[in-house]
Amino acid sequence: MKKNNYGRIVNIISTSVKIPIKGLGVSNTVRGAMASWSKTLSLELAPFGITVNNILPGSTKTGRIESIIQTRSQKSGKTEAQIRQAMIDEIPAGRMAEASEVGDVIAFLSSPAAGYINGVSLPVDGGRTGSL
Repeated sequence: MKKNNYGRIVNIISTSVKIPIKGLGVSNTVRGAMASWSKTLSLELAPFGITVNNILPGSTKTGRIESIIQTRSQKSGKTEAQIRQAMIDEIPAGRMAEASEVGDVIAFLSSPAAGYINGVSLPVDGGRTGSL
């Protein structure tokens, strides 16, 4: 990338970078460290035309989210539909993301059009993250 004076690094982390998730202390810590490292790297690589950004997905329709819903259902005694709806109720957009929506943001940040976007942690979460 340095040789070509162009590059894009996009890390997929979590909205827990902005607002820690209860019960995930180790995960929150590691993800926060990753975001900090990425910011540092963005400063060091910018002179070479290389950008470093983070995507912070919220609830996205994936196998992982289904696993979380199943686990919460088993632990709480609530149905999976109830758990899913409670999660959706916390999202201002009123729905979970499609994986392709997260992919579209990654594609944009990987493109020449995003050349002046560097060192950001961008929530892709339907507005759920309650911080700036």
